[in-house]
Amino acid sequence: MSRADAHADALSVHEAPTADTLLATRDLVIDIPERADSSPLHLTVNPGQCWGILGPNGAGKSTLLHTLARLRPPRAGGIELTGQPLGSLSRPDLARRLGLVFQNHHDGFPATVLETALIGRHPYLRPWDIETREDVDAARAALATVDLDGMEGRQVDTLSGGERQRLALATVLTQDPQVLLLDEPTSQLDLHHQVSVLQRVREIAGGERRAAVMALHDVNLAARFCDHLLLMFPDGGACWGPTRSMLVPAALERLYNQALSVGEVDGHPVFLPRVE
Repeated sequence: MSRADAHADALSVHEAPTADTLLATRDLVIDIPERADSSPLHLTVNPGQCWGILGPNGAGKSTLLHTLARLRPPRAGGIELTGQPLGSLSRPDLARRLGLVFQNHHDGFPATVLETALIGRHPYLRPWDIETREDVDAARAALATVDLDGMEGRQVDTLSGGERQRLALATVLTQDPQVLLLDEPTSQLDLHHQVSVLQRVREIAGGERRAAVMALHDVNLAARFCDHLLLMFPDGGACWGPTRSMLVPAALERLYNQALSVGEVDGHPVFLPRVE
């Protein structure tokens, strides 16, 4: 057994999938070319759960999310989405079940805020269909959720980085998938919008037949809004389970190569860097 595997076994809470499980990985090894040793992941994401992925830069958080979204192949193992092999789903069917918010956003063509949010409805349209009034209403409601109502006519290239990040979230909310994958959804957001976005993600994940998996850099936000955590270590090791069982100071200090001080506010743990 490798060092990475031994560490995963020491802390991880393995949960068998059920008929209700939305997303499951079995012996999943993500493909990071310069890394030969990575822990196989046995994740079970059930309805109502909000998972946070924590790890330093280069640990593979984005690679994992892209693998779960079928944007890049794994090195080994398998993934099931709503009980079916990920590779067996058509692209429209996959998009109706799973949505991904990327870390970086690029404007492929000129578009307004509303037109961009409406892209989320495309998996539900047949070729040459146009959006219905219900589609437009869904997009407007999603924009209001992220405080972009009243900006529907703005060109996307005039938005700030934080506004673009919120628009990306609104687009995937318009898509209405069962599983939300979010790659650093709070990047470029001010504190108010970090909290409001994570509150909204938490609410969505708590809905019927919904779940969320998101990569985060702020361990305190993860502790506050996530009920399960996956820790991805720089040596390829990983451990996962309920948030409380993962917030072990020694594990977090190893994760970030940083000494930490631990406190508690309103019943939630708080971790601060300790500077000698």
